[in-house]
Amino acid sequence: MNWIEQVTILDLLVKGLIVGVVVSAPLGPVGVLCIQRTLNKGRWYGFVTGLGASLSDISYALLTGYGMSFMDQFLTKNQILLQIIGSIMLFLFGVYTFRSNPVQSIRPLSSTPGSYLHNFITAFFVTLSNPLIIFLFIGLFARLSFVMPGSPVGFQLVGYIAIVLGALSWWFGITYFVNKVRTRFNLRGIWMLNRIIGVIVMVLSVAGVIYTFLGNSLY
Repeated sequence: MNWIEQVTILDLLVKGLIVGVVVSAPLGPVGVLCIQRTLNKGRWYGFVTGLGASLSDISYALLTGYGMSFMDQFLTKNQILLQIIGSIMLFLFGVYTFRSNPVQSIRPLSSTPGSYLHNFITAFFVTLSNPLIIFLFIGLFARLSFVMPGSPVGFQLVGYIAIVLGALSWWFGITYFVNKVRTRFNLRGIWMLNRIIGVIVMVLSVAGVIYTFLGNSLY
């Protein structure tokens, strides 16, 4: 039986949720913007900011998946190699996240909150202006064997919807958390949160390589 045929809808949902969370979690410019707006304008302004970022992310996810779908035979024959390469790329991304200082992305906010639509659009274009996110998607798709050549369109659609749900879950959770601790959340909190995220990504990528060499699947 082909390995593609062994993947269930539940597998794809879990993988999609993981991709959505991992892509959204690092506090780059749009993450800091989301926290800023949550603290200064209110939780739902922060969440709408995350919603705009999610739309941009899924655009890049579709572009990445479409490009990789042309590599049918290579993906099928080199699954283990791609998982290892994907784990290495994720580890490097974790190191970058750990070493980066998101506080430097803080920018002055306007005195007026603006409409939800304005906050949504600005977040969309801030995220869209960083095409390097494609490399993160390549690493995640390779590590998780997310792109499945020859699979039905409806099956693939479930995976991409799961990515959106994972991203929205992250933005919903982070805005809820920041809103709850707004009186105690400061610049050091942003810096520490980003370092924790970086460590988690590095640990998971190392565990993924180990499990691959052992012939098992971590995720």
